[in-house]
Amino acid sequence: MGEGRPFMEEFIDYYELLQISPNAEPQTIQRVYRMLAARYHPDNPATGDRERFLLLQEAYRVLSNPELRAAYNARYQAQRLQPLPIFETREFLVGIEAEANRRLGILCLLYNRRRSNPERPTLSMLELESLMNIPREHLEFTTWYLKQKNYLTRDDSGDLAITAEGVDFVESKVPEHRVFYKLITGPMGETGAKNEEQGRGH
Repeated sequence: MGEGRPFMEEFIDYYELLQISPNAEPQTIQRVYRMLAARYHPDNPATGDRERFLLLQEAYRVLSNPELRAAYNARYQAQRLQPLPIFETREFLVGIEAEANRRLGILCLLYNRRRSNPERPTLSMLELESLMNIPREHLEFTTWYLKQKNYLTRDDSGDLAITAEGVDFVESKVPEHRVFYKLITGPMGETGAKNEEQGRGH
């Protein structure tokens, strides 16, 4: 699953990498970049990471240039609505555990959204339907259950957001299910988790 999706695999979420909102002001981007660049600079003996440092440099180069950022944002928005390959696996489609996995999957997406975009921490049912490639009718029961458990809430427009109880639930469950790290860390985390799994296979 997931082969033939180079667009998904090559895309790096620079906002997630810098741990900032997509609406971040240029001053915020510069301040956060300087802090992270110092942390991951190869000359830093404690936390140096050359590969991550180079990624940060590229992220800052793009996001600090208005024209490059505008082009990146167009791709970022298109990327957000691409079905995530993880939801095409059997764990989310077949068997008695599929419903429970979909519940945790939705919460992980909302967890990621609240961390990466606190100004707009919600996802619409259309966005969830697109990201999970699961019909809305199949998600209604799932979201009803999560709302009854007080793991998520709906705003006035019907969009969904994770609650503090939902955050606690995600953080208690994800360590038991490594596959969900792909959802709480975003597209870059998905690639990283895939590489980690491939490394364990050698």
